[in-house]
Amino acid sequence: MAMTNVNIRMDEATKIAFDKFCEEIGLSVSAAFNIFAKTVVREQRIPFELTTEVPNKVTLSAMESAENGNDVYGPFDSVADLMEALNA
Repeated sequence: MAMTNVNIRMDEATKIAFDKFCEEIGLSVSAAFNIFAKTVVREQRIPFELTTEVPNKVTLSAMESAENGNDVYGPFDSVADLMEALNA
């Protein structure tokens, strides 16, 4: 099958992060985009959910705290102890 080139424009920070990700999992950027394109063609859909639902600031802050191991409580000895912590 004949090969062709496709040019994709993206911001530099995204490109750098994507290059790093691909390197970490052992794929070239070209291979990653080919996997994406072949999945789209095979499934006739974008292979992930597209949504405009963005977490609000409180949720984003809680997610960041959890990812960093901050403000994580537990384990709890009882449901009452959990509820007490949640209501605090």
